[in-house]
Amino acid sequence: MSETDVDPNELLANEWAAALEQQEKEEVIPKKQASGAASAKFQELQQEDVAESDGEVSLDSILDVPVIISMEIGRTHIPIRNLLQLNQGSVVELDRLAGEPMDVLVNGTLIAQGEVVVVNEKFGIRLTDVISPTDRIKRLR
Repeated sequence: MSETDVDPNELLANEWAAALEQQEKEEVIPKKQASGAASAKFQELQQEDVAESDGEVSLDSILDVPVIISMEIGRTHIPIRNLLQLNQGSVVELDRLAGEPMDVLVNGTLIAQGEVVVVNEKFGIRLTDVISPTDRIKRLR
């Protein structure tokens, strides 16, 4: 068999075998030394004082986070056909009775209820019932 008749796969296998043999002969250097990196040392995590002296949680880190607050008088479900027929003067019946408290929602979560008031010719809401944090968590489940 001449050199021109050598199988390319056999040639490749021989090259791999030679490379592996050379690698075994070379001195093995630990990865840590070869890369020049040392093992990282971390300090123990210390629990920061989250609670203030009176037992309240500090909210300083989130005071500037914007939220969406909305007041909801009521809701209804109507077909698109009826929605398209609405015009000026139309009345849409809601799921609440007159005099029932409005819902106050923060990012879609009920946090309080109240009644509509007018202050300096602007509408506002007077909170009549604030939902406790435990009740809010129960409603999420």
